[in-house]
Amino acid sequence: MAETYRVNEVGPRDGLQSQGKILTASDRLAMISRLVDVGIRHLEAGSFVSPKAVPQMAGTAEVFADLPSRESVRYAGLIPNMKGYELATEAGAQVLNVVLSVTEAMNQKNIRMSLDQTAEVCESIVRRGSGEGVEVQAYLAVAFECPFEGRTPPAVVKRFAKQMQDAGAAKIIIADTVGAANPAQVRQVLHGVADVAPVENISCHFHDTRGLALANILAAIDFGVREFDSSIGGLGGCPFSPGATGNVATEDVVLLLESMGYETGIRALDLVPVVRDIEAMTGVALGGKSYRWLAQQWDKQNGALNHGG
Repeated sequence: MAETYRVNEVGPRDGLQSQGKILTASDRLAMISRLVDVGIRHLEAGSFVSPKAVPQMAGTAEVFADLPSRESVRYAGLIPNMKGYELATEAGAQVLNVVLSVTEAMNQKNIRMSLDQTAEVCESIVRRGSGEGVEVQAYLAVAFECPFEGRTPPAVVKRFAKQMQDAGAAKIIIADTVGAANPAQVRQVLHGVADVAPVENISCHFHDTRGLALANILAAIDFGVREFDSSIGGLGGCPFSPGATGNVATEDVVLLLESMGYETGIRALDLVPVVRDIEAMTGVALGGKSYRWLAQQWDKQNGALNHGG
């Protein structure tokens, strides 16, 4: 039996939050439904943040109220603080994501809090969720490089991974927020994190800013990681981190795993029409490294003509 990997789709949140075009809650639900229809079962559906700060995420409670296939899809919502925790749980979210940027400058410039203050907020949310039966996943952002401080020491990542693990985090997610990591760094950081958290509790979030996301995923696979974030068509990036465009494309990750004989529950070819639909919806040109080839194969199989890609 093929080994199973989890592909966690973040397009409806991380992908959309940096886009100029603001989609309605209904549009976002339509996007989510298309993703669920092709087999995606792990999905970040939105964030419970101030609509003044991130207008693209306005109406997330409405989105969560009408999510499709709740019994078979694991939906997550991002929260910035304890108020966000309360809004999310009131909306019925059972998986919550907190983000801890592990450098001082990233916290000071983006949220005007110290690193230790942010860590305390995240720890308190994780502990509350653990006590109330709510899964809280802890993202460790800028885990490889910070746009303001440069390369992040692996010992720093390990320190905060231990703090979140000890607090009861459901997952420790190592995030290459600016897309600066290389495979050697990935192995080094994961080696430290695995000292304080079981490898099955570790996930990775890579950006493809420098074209190394798939190589970094392969390094993480070799280390034993079995869960990866991705965004359909490579949509989005971090709006608070200069130069951080380019989430790794879901179709690239699925094709990589599929071609290696691993099971994801998703077929790479099935993602082609979804990329096209979301491209039309957002007005953003989409597609990962493999998209042109996948689109050609899909068109051959389906007799389609005159598609872009």
